[in-house]
Amino acid sequence: MTRILVVDDEPTVRRAFEALLSVRGYEVVTTGDAEEAIHRLESDDCDLVVLDICLPLMSGLDALARIKQLRPVVPVIVMTGRGTTDTAIEATKRGAFEYQLKPFEPREMLDTITKALEAARLMKGRVDLGPETTEPAGEAIVGRSLVMQQVYKAIGRVAQTDVTVLIRGETGTGKELVARAIYQHSQRSHLPMTVVNCAALPETLLESELFGSERGAFTGAVARRIGKFEQAHGGTMFLDEIGDMSLATQAKVLRLLQERSFERLGSNETIQVDVRVLCATNRDLEKAITEGAFREDLYHRLNVVTIPIPPLRERREDIPGLIDYFLGRSARTLGVKKPPLADQALQLLQDYSWPGNVRELEHLMQQLVIFTGGYTIQASDLPAAVQGRAEGGSTERAPMIEDQEDQWLALIRQYLTTSSGGAAHQDLLDRIEKLLITEALRQSGGNQTRAARLLGLARPTLHAKMQKYGLMSGS
Repeated sequence: MTRILVVDDEPTVRRAFEALLSVRGYEVVTTGDAEEAIHRLESDDCDLVVLDICLPLMSGLDALARIKQLRPVVPVIVMTGRGTTDTAIEATKRGAFEYQLKPFEPREMLDTITKALEAARLMKGRVDLGPETTEPAGEAIVGRSLVMQQVYKAIGRVAQTDVTVLIRGETGTGKELVARAIYQHSQRSHLPMTVVNCAALPETLLESELFGSERGAFTGAVARRIGKFEQAHGGTMFLDEIGDMSLATQAKVLRLLQERSFERLGSNETIQVDVRVLCATNRDLEKAITEGAFREDLYHRLNVVTIPIPPLRERREDIPGLIDYFLGRSARTLGVKKPPLADQALQLLQDYSWPGNVRELEHLMQQLVIFTGGYTIQASDLPAAVQGRAEGGSTERAPMIEDQEDQWLALIRQYLTTSSGGAAHQDLLDRIEKLLITEALRQSGGNQTRAARLLGLARPTLHAKMQKYGLMSGS
């Protein structure tokens, strides 16, 4: 269970956090004393600390420093009254994940907590490379093919250096896992890794997110903001989908890579930083250069060390191992028996072109675990796209399964033959809904507002469903 430590000298605030977080499946530990909080962290780990800046016996900044010394990669959200925002900004510069002004809106605090827990997962979640077993302790980059052996070697060679790395590959190939593996094997793994998806924010907001801004720098900039590069000083920055970055922001990133310095938006003050940068993209950067959408000088600066991730169709020998791994992981997550796989079904899966790559394979295995109920997966259980297009090896993207009523009907029939009676109806609906919400949260980067919008739900409804299915852990 996800454990959150709340440090605040006001009993009403501590009780509010207990009420707010406990019902959402978090284990909440509270204290009004910074020394006691530090003693707890010396003996017990936690996933997140929520820390009030104004404490009676120790300043929040001193408490933050000791917490970061004890648990460098545990995110800390600081809280402050409206009159002490400068202190909160200073705390952010010293490593706090984010700050919230008191009194805070519960929804805003929950959103910040969700983001912080996702950051913790990316930093602390173990990524195994080419495991000997298909059931590693954490997430894994699975594959024994020659091309994947080259990926493992590249990770090993660059991890201990401070060079900038560009990870290239189609959507769904596992670029984020490679970045996390590099970080976890690096000399900076004891310090946080900050992740920014460059495609998820509009141009002005992305520039402010990365480099920070001064009050009045643009419409809506009501206070100074500390950027992610400044916040990541000493650690690692992962810029996902860097090919979607605007030319203006590219210029600032180029300067940062060359000079290790930048200015906040609306400021002339030069800030020096020491940050290891990892980047990823699914775009054809060479084509983007010819189209004037990507700076050639930045391309050459990034292209010093490149790790290409092959699409799944180019490493078909890895498909059986991936299938076994995802079936086992999905079965454990859903609490059901891992289903065996018929030889004919395995052959179809190996012959399919997998336009969505490893992510598409993972999602299909989740569906099959749900609908087969632990019984052997037959060729007839596979989507029509896998059955009908396997022999030709087409790389055309398969139609979405929700557009194939006959396939849904076949899966439902299979489910009813193994799980009829009792609570079969509600059980099936619950399993599908849990997967639907999990995927919406994945696609929205853990942002519950965007996930609710994707699902067409009100946010309170989404919260209730996340609580019902145990999805409030941020993992």
